[in-house]
Amino acid sequence: MGAHFTLHCDTSSFRINEKLLQRRTAWLMLQNHVADHDVSVLLVDDEEISWLNNQYRNKQGPTNVLSFPFSHENDHSDISHTIALKELGDIIISVETAQEEACKLKVSLHDRLTWLITHGLLHLLGHDHERSENEALAMWELEKDLISKLQNSRSSQMTHLAINVDHVATVRNARGITEPDPVAAAAICELAGAAGIVVHLREDRRHINDRDVRLLRETIKTRMNLEMGANKEIIEIALNLKPDMVTLVPEKRQELTTEGGLNVAGQKKKLAKTIQQMDKAGISVSLFIDPEAKQVKAAHAIGATYVELHTGRYCDATTETDREKEYQFIAAAAEEAYQMGLRVNAGHGLDYQTTARIAALDTIEELSIGHAIITRAVYVGLDQAVREMKQIVRDASIIY
Repeated sequence: MGAHFTLHCDTSSFRINEKLLQRRTAWLMLQNHVADHDVSVLLVDDEEISWLNNQYRNKQGPTNVLSFPFSHENDHSDISHTIALKELGDIIISVETAQEEACKLKVSLHDRLTWLITHGLLHLLGHDHERSENEALAMWELEKDLISKLQNSRSSQMTHLAINVDHVATVRNARGITEPDPVAAAAICELAGAAGIVVHLREDRRHINDRDVRLLRETIKTRMNLEMGANKEIIEIALNLKPDMVTLVPEKRQELTTEGGLNVAGQKKKLAKTIQQMDKAGISVSLFIDPEAKQVKAAHAIGATYVELHTGRYCDATTETDREKEYQFIAAAAEEAYQMGLRVNAGHGLDYQTTARIAALDTIEELSIGHAIITRAVYVGLDQAVREMKQIVRDASIIY
């Protein structure tokens, strides 16, 4: 049951993400109480929809969307029969026309396709704007209401907070002893409301070590995100450990901390192979990238599930003008990734002053924050430091 998409058009000039459209169509069906039914969505070019428009409606030229209910009758008496069969019918959309309309309306192609799917679905459910002016107005208002609710459903989902406990291990390792223990710190973070724990197992083991990741995998109750370089030794550890997800990051031995995002566009083959290995093991993969369109597109092309946008330049900006520019880069990259069906996280350098605006972006699911929280914990305790940051994240959607 659900939405079934078929492409009958050349997609070389269009970035069509079926998963994104399927999620949105499933949401629309749920709102219209037909989530347990089937609907077919066919994406075609202008030539094919022109033929259908002429064949079935005696109208010349392309149109944006056509609907064909499973029942060939158009009166309301057959709607209950159609629904009883659990088959709503077909929605056919010209991607070429949708793209032209998206440009004119200054919206994304996927947003325009979503509106046309909404329009087509309402036709399958018995609404018809061609019957009367009043019905056309009622259908238009219903479309606007559904699209508004869909957009609000994105913004109402609170961004999650994941805590990186690497620097607890850094303090421990400074004395070569066993305290403070990042495993114990992770438990405190979870009790304070963290949605996940992040650790970076570096090749040089400068903070988190093999013992830490093994015990954390056994004790974490939320979700374990293992940051790692795509090198053979760490890949083997990850495949055996099976964290909930891995985030592939660049590594340089001489750096104090990760300095920038992966050049995904420049090493597609290597990263794609690692993603395939993780996929086979049932491990989701995120790529830590700079907020640039070419890196987003490359991440999507090689099959990543997530991207984590590097927020370092935004956090390090010394003027309001520079910080705003970097914020806009992050917002644009997050939206592009979302539209392509990638899930979006963000992190690096976020603190108690810079987090709120990023948390307010409704395209971002989770923030990874470590150093600022561990620093704050020196003064107020780890539990309090986590709760304060979580409150900032929770309030972000209200303030911004």
